[in-house]
Amino acid sequence: MIALLWSMVAFSTDAMLPSFPAIGEELGLVDINHAQLVIIVFVAGSGLGQLVMGPLSDSFGRKPVTYAGIILFALASAWSFFTDSFYGLLLSRFVQGLGVSAPRTVTQALIRDLYTGRDMARVISLAMMLFVLVPAVAPFIGQTIMVSFGWRFIFVSFQIMALIALLWFMIRQPETHPLSKRSKFKPRNIYISAIEVFSNLRVIICTISLSLGFTCIFAYLVSAQQVYVTWLGAGHDFPLYFAIVAIFSGTASFLNAALVLRLGMWALSTFGYLAICMLSICCLLLVLLGNFSDAWLLWIFIIWSSSMFFLLGLCLANLHALALEPMGHIAGMAASIIGAVSTLTCVVFAIPIGQMFDGTGTPLIVSVAICSGVAFLANMVLKIDKFKLNLKD
Repeated sequence: MIALLWSMVAFSTDAMLPSFPAIGEELGLVDINHAQLVIIVFVAGSGLGQLVMGPLSDSFGRKPVTYAGIILFALASAWSFFTDSFYGLLLSRFVQGLGVSAPRTVTQALIRDLYTGRDMARVISLAMMLFVLVPAVAPFIGQTIMVSFGWRFIFVSFQIMALIALLWFMIRQPETHPLSKRSKFKPRNIYISAIEVFSNLRVIICTISLSLGFTCIFAYLVSAQQVYVTWLGAGHDFPLYFAIVAIFSGTASFLNAALVLRLGMWALSTFGYLAICMLSICCLLLVLLGNFSDAWLLWIFIIWSSSMFFLLGLCLANLHALALEPMGHIAGMAASIIGAVSTLTCVVFAIPIGQMFDGTGTPLIVSVAICSGVAFLANMVLKIDKFKLNLKD
């Protein structure tokens, strides 16, 4: 159930990827790169929404806020279906992001209500193991719907998914935040909680690392359709290659659930980023110096992509757990602040990376190498700080 609620975000981004050319043609875009904004504004809306949804769930409970967010998402999807301008589409996508931020943020607080420490990291990993199946099939579903009915009907599939998630959550999930633990919703509380959250070195560094990891993901997403189709000549097989990458990366969550109890969250996230950086440098050298055919270049890129997402699966789940562990008394607020800051930061970085597309995947690969390298260095600060947490945890 948690995986399905999280998947609303992934499905709402990945299912749109094959529709970029159709959107550009129907809505009259001069620069096809601008179609990437359909993804970016959605992510920005989800980031801003997290600042409100988490605190609201601390005040009114996890379930009512999740209901409201899913309903808002479904209504905005209907708006997207009927809009006749690109700017109207962007605005409706932004509202979709605001709505979907509720299940995304509140479920993190819900997990924190029930679990702590490595058990929490294990639960997140198991949910992500199921969640990753959605990105694997979303582009194929989106392309099938677009070819059969038109790109607008992709938004109908969003509404169907929202209805299923809403009914399942209503029937199966008890409230985890009782009245006795709720606090009044006050904007000032967000400010006070933000000060507390970012007075903790562990949370600061984990948020920086999360931001850089999400930058890798969303820069890849906004560039993927153009990279595969324009540079690598994948054509209509783009969803198939994207699915290969997503399915392989899904094994990371399964592996993480087994390894986190043995190795700890810090070690897995830190050395995962180091491996991404090294692999990205190797891939860049192969692309620039090797004289490969298009077929070989395609599989080099797929292997790099699969490895990157596999390792990010190890990094992000553990960083989320590390960041929330000391914030149990304000779990909803902390989840919203950390999620909002990391999401909005990644949007700021992902926009220029996507717009740098020059007909090749080089800007993307270089950007991933830089982001993962900086994230590794940030995590190392936790190791050398003498006042820091017990890194075994």
